[in-house]
Amino acid sequence: QVQLVESGGGLVQAGGSLRLSCAASGSVFSINNMGWYRQAPGKQRDLVASITSGGSTNYVDSVKGRFTISRINRINNKNTVNLQMNSLKPEDTAVYYCRGWGGWSDYWGQGTQVTVSS
Repeated sequence: QVQLVESGGGLVQAGGSLRLSCAASGSVFSINNMGWYRQAPGKQRDLVASITSGGSTNYVDSVKGRFTISRINRINNKNTVNLQMNSLKPEDTAVYYCRGWGGWSDYWGQGTQVTVSS
């Protein structure tokens, strides 16, 4: 089992920055990929950014150049994935979820609210 705990959400004005963190503990060896998804009210949950165990990254077009995903592997048997969000826009408002997956494993965090005011 893997536990994912997110932190760092909040309320920010447009143009501001937030940093989300997700700490994965437990059987973290089963996780190859980690990422951030978001879900706005009435919409589906979509990928924002992902990173492999080797450091390869992928971003949705709408956040390229504004968001940066990074990862720290196996420090005290924990993996951490961070999402630095700059130049935030009101359309970035959503609940952000951390996900860790690989092989048969697929884990989600509880979500953290990000609200960007105009």
